[in-house]
Amino acid sequence: MTPRRTRAGRDFVARHGETVYNHAGRMQGDHPHTPLTRAGFAQADAMGAALRDLLGPSPKLTLWCSPAGRALQTLAVIAEHLELDWHETRTDPRLVEIGMGSWSGRYYRDLIPQVGDFVDRDQGLYTRPPEGGEWYDAIAMRVSGWLDDTDDDPSDRLVIMHGMSSRVLRGVMTGQDVLPGFDAPIAPALPQGSIALIEGGRETVVHRGTGAHETPT
Repeated sequence: MTPRRTRAGRDFVARHGETVYNHAGRMQGDHPHTPLTRAGFAQADAMGAALRDLLGPSPKLTLWCSPAGRALQTLAVIAEHLELDWHETRTDPRLVEIGMGSWSGRYYRDLIPQVGDFVDRDQGLYTRPPEGGEWYDAIAMRVSGWLDDTDDDPSDRLVIMHGMSSRVLRGVMTGQDVLPGFDAPIAPALPQGSIALIEGGRETVVHRGTGAHETPT
């Protein structure tokens, strides 16, 4: 695949910090609100400091966020570092995490004996969830729709998302090939609290977080 057409500004695509679900080993998916842990807030602090060093105070930056509480909490900390008004954040449900159907909220320790390992360890991706869940081609469709509707954003923007959905968004934006067996363009995994810069269809990791790597969402 080829990268999408170049936007006027740069895109900083970030993965939220660690949550209480991550820490407890629970399936998170598109659950609407799972609060950050102290480690998650520390990761958000580090993200804000890194962006402050890169962009300076009060940068011209459009703020976009998944409506999930963990993403909004992460952005609140970052916005304070950047001296930006969190209340100007734009949210879109197309930026939420992969839906996991009836697996949502389950403890990994209870789920694994029933269904086996639900993560492809080579790719760090979920295997297909049960009925009511979501597959990667559906994520690609929704994030592509979001990109189509926001391509005229005039400035740089910061997008706070999740582990799986951000990988698909980054894959679409950088023109990754469709990953065999997963039916969507998917970028490499990054730890929680990471920030990738996408400019002209090329990606650079500007901050690598300290959170979980292959543990999804």
